[in-house]
Amino acid sequence: MYTDTHCHILSSEYNNIDSILKNLKINNIKRIIINGYNYQSNIEVIKLVNKYKNVYGALGIHPNNIEDFNDKTINHIINNINHPKIIAIGEIGLDYYRNNNNKNNQKSLLISLLNIAKNYNKPVIIHNRQSTDDLLKILKEYKIKGIIHSFSGSYETAIEFIKLGFKLGINGIITFKNSKLNEVLNKIPINNILLETDSPYITPEPYRGKQNEPKYIVYIAKKFSKIYNLSEKDLSFYLEKNFYSLFDIEY
Repeated sequence: MYTDTHCHILSSEYNNIDSILKNLKINNIKRIIINGYNYQSNIEVIKLVNKYKNVYGALGIHPNNIEDFNDKTINHIINNINHPKIIAIGEIGLDYYRNNNNKNNQKSLLISLLNIAKNYNKPVIIHNRQSTDDLLKILKEYKIKGIIHSFSGSYETAIEFIKLGFKLGINGIITFKNSKLNEVLNKIPINNILLETDSPYITPEPYRGKQNEPKYIVYIAKKFSKIYNLSEKDLSFYLEKNFYSLFDIEY
């Protein structure tokens, strides 16, 4: 069974949340981490982790939701950071693809959230889009662990993040025909990898173009089994070890 370390199973995206979350186990999913990205989604994350045993949460502010960088959202994160099923700060990071006119504001937001993670000893789940240089400069100032979500960069960039204590979150991109991730991962030991779907986005082949769900993680896992020449059972074992090396939850 697998862990989906990054998804957004939220009412803004789905009209069948109960069905998806009730059927995780039968779809070979041991647990998921639903990532918040603004005030409203963070509230819903709390509700969902309270309702479903195998649902965990991360609270954060996505750089594209910088309008939620205010006392209300920050205080809500702090007030819920010690909830036993809130296991990370995320989704947070930098995104210069959609907006590169507010770089300083994005960096201020990220630093504020990293400080919360540091103060409460929480891993972070990091968004990075066309912002690698600035992101590395900031992360080097923190002794903090976490996941680089939706990693699709070069081998050299992967090594830089790994040196800082991060795992690489790999999703459906690995199944795309034009993806160069295969070449990168062939040189990266399995102990540096975690799987994610980023549902409802980045649906893997053969369902690309449809709304993504955690159950499609099996297609990502099949690709990994080939890359690392592992049975799916052994792959699951190694991925679980990687998960527990980051997140402080009971087996």
